[in-house]
Amino acid sequence: MPPHYEKYFTDLENRLNHLYGIAIDARKMGLDTVLEVDSKITTDIAERIEKLIGPPGITQRMRELEGMDRREMGFMVAREIALGRFGTMEKAQAADQAIRTALAIITEGVTIAPIQGIPEIKIKRNPDGTE
Repeated sequence: MPPHYEKYFTDLENRLNHLYGIAIDARKMGLDTVLEVDSKITTDIAERIEKLIGPPGITQRMRELEGMDRREMGFMVAREIALGRFGTMEKAQAADQAIRTALAIITEGVTIAPIQGIPEIKIKRNPDGTE
């Protein structure tokens, strides 16, 4: 990257961090109902998804799968979450995390669907007794 581009991007990042610091200080005053700044600073989609919905460690896995079709990646990661790759969870919690993370991957973390679009995940029994 040419030096003038590096300087430009460094300047943008410094200004962003300065303004983010102002937002943090403003929220600490308690004039808003939420004390944390809503927006999170991230460097790529993988980091955005981990901060948005999780689970911890998904950033690295998504970077390993970079170049894969988003739908395929979503299903693969959902399966890995359900099978415990990102920590042991009870079945319902693992299913919830898997579905929300997969949806965030498919939508690239730019919609609220993974957070508010799915009210609840339940595991139910089929007539034959399977889940």
